[in-house]
Amino acid sequence: MFRLQSSKVLAVDMTGDAVKAKNGSMVAYDGEMAFKKLSGGGEGIRGMVTRRLTGEQMTLMEVKGRGTCWFADRASEINLVSIQGDKLYVESSNLLATDGGLRTGTEFTGLRGASQGNGLFTTTVEGHGQAAIMSDGPAVVLRVSAQYPLTVDPGAYVAHQGNLRQSFQSGVTFRTLLGEGGGEAFQMRFEGDGLVYVQPSERNTIAGDV
Repeated sequence: MFRLQSSKVLAVDMTGDAVKAKNGSMVAYDGEMAFKKLSGGGEGIRGMVTRRLTGEQMTLMEVKGRGTCWFADRASEINLVSIQGDKLYVESSNLLATDGGLRTGTEFTGLRGASQGNGLFTTTVEGHGQAAIMSDGPAVVLRVSAQYPLTVDPGAYVAHQGNLRQSFQSGVTFRTLLGEGGGEAFQMRFEGDGLVYVQPSERNTIAGDV
């Protein structure tokens, strides 16, 4: 159903089913398609309350019909992720599209969200199907195992999935706060078994070089 037309364009072949995609990301379609705007944060009353509490700004649209629809956003690189009963955690700005049957929501992530300057919550996608995530430059997929935990700069983080424990590390020193030190002030640490997607370009974060 999902295929890459190029590294920056997602093609979705539909036979009467639906997909959810980032609002405004449709670049072309053939056949008969219907578009409906959705709200991020999850379905139902819980999703509405979550959006009110978190200020989650992810806006999705539902596309349903027969034919092929093409999606892209700011010439970002696109990566296809298979979700088989597990949960994908992804920054809302990096989520392009999901199968219509996948559930989306938001989840508290603690201080990592604050370090990125984009709130304390991240988007979750769960169920069985495919999702398309975006990155600034080709994403690198890194395996985390019990023997090899992973530390990631929050500005380069895109998404993760699997049985992973996520924690927040601070490397702040007086020298860093005074602008005399180099390196990253905050890091994200992953332990367990799973995959972490990182991009080769860092977004601006509160927690970069102060």
